[in-house]
Amino acid sequence: MTKFEIRGLRADVLIGEDERREILKGVDLTVNSGETHAIMGPNGSGKSTLAYAIAGHPRYEITEGEVLLDGESVLDMEVDERARAGMFLAMQYPVEVPGVSMSNFLRSSVTSMRGEAPKLRQFSKELQGAMKNLAIDSSFAARGVNEGFSGGEKKRHEILQLELLKPKVAILDETDSGLDVDALKIVSEGINRAQNENDLGVMLITHYTRILNYVKPDFVHVFAEGRIAESGGSELAQVLESEGYERFVKAGA
Repeated sequence: MTKFEIRGLRADVLIGEDERREILKGVDLTVNSGETHAIMGPNGSGKSTLAYAIAGHPRYEITEGEVLLDGESVLDMEVDERARAGMFLAMQYPVEVPGVSMSNFLRSSVTSMRGEAPKLRQFSKELQGAMKNLAIDSSFAARGVNEGFSGGEKKRHEILQLELLKPKVAILDETDSGLDVDALKIVSEGINRAQNENDLGVMLITHYTRILNYVKPDFVHVFAEGRIAESGGSELAQVLESEGYERFVKAGA
C-alpha cells in the first residue's frame, strides 16, 4: 500500500534575484492508495504552489517540512527521480514541445518508468487503445507534444500520460479547467480508470465541484492562506459550492 505524506511543509516563491514570498505556511496531508483528496480554495491560496513545490519546480523553495513517498523523502530527489519513484503531476498549463512527437515522448517516458523499452508493436497497441479511450484521434501520435492542441486536448494528453505511466500518486492541478461537458466526462473517466487499475492515490486541485460529480472524493480539503483550513468528506464540497470561500479568507486574514 502506498502512502504519500506531506508534513509541516513551508515554501517560498522566488520572485526575483533578491525577492521571495512565503506561500505555503505549514501543510499537512496524507494520501493513501486508492484515495481521492480534493483540494479546493480561492485563487492565490497556494494550491498550485503546493503542486509545483512537491514536484520540484525551481521557482519554489521548500524551507521546512517533509514530503515522503512510502517513507522515503522525495525532497532529496531530482525531478526525474521523483517521477520514477511514482509521483505524477498533471500541469494546469501543459507546455508545447515542438519537434518531439507525442508517441516518441510517451514511449521514452514509459521506458524510463518501467526500466526497459516496450516492444514497438506492443507499445503502439497500448498507446492507440489508451488514445481511443480518451477520444484522442490516432493522428495526434505523430504530432509534436501539445503543439497546436486545444486546451481540452492538452488536458486529455495529461491523462493519457497518467494512464500509460501508472504512477503511485497523481497530483492533478486544475485538470478540469477549460473543459466542456463532454471533455470533462472523458477526462474524469480516465482518472477513474487509472485509479481503479493501479490503486492510484489522487490529489485533485480544483476550484469547482463539477468534476467531483464524476471523480468522487473521499476527502475534501479547503486550502486558504497557504495551509489546509478545514477538511471533511464529500459533503464539504457542496457547502463550498453554496457558501464560497469567504469565511476561510476572512479567518486567514
